[in-house]
Amino acid sequence: MRRALWLIAALFALALPALALDPSEMLDDPALEARARQLDHELRCVKCQAEAISSSNADWSRDARAKVRELIAEGKTNDEVKAYFLARYGEFVLMNPPVKGWNWVLWLAGPVLLLLGLLVALVAQRRRSTKAQGPDGLAPDEEARLAELLGEK
Repeated sequence: MRRALWLIAALFALALPALALDPSEMLDDPALEARARQLDHELRCVKCQAEAISSSNADWSRDARAKVRELIAEGKTNDEVKAYFLARYGEFVLMNPPVKGWNWVLWLAGPVLLLLGLLVALVAQRRRSTKAQGPDGLAPDEEARLAELLGEK
């Protein structure tokens, strides 16, 4: 029974983004709507912060999707639509901000911390293995067993 409830909850969670775009918001021209949907995935909901406006049900996202379609209908390019939102909300509104200035720190922090973690783990593993082993690379109990097998005792 629990599995069934978890499955139902997971299916509802997966279906929520489908409810974000209201059919009345869509443009009549399929090419323009495709551009609008692409931009919807590139712009961040400033209220939700972790979601693109394409999958958010927040009022701000609904207004942003409507504004994207309004600007596209006026003949604005994708860059002009992004510039509109950048002028009002800054680079935070972009799901993938450009890699320049202080953004380099954010872009490089993850890989650098991953490499540092791997280095620390490697050093710790080497120290642990050299402490546990004798001069021949064998642990003391292994040396005793080897001596016993070779008949040196």
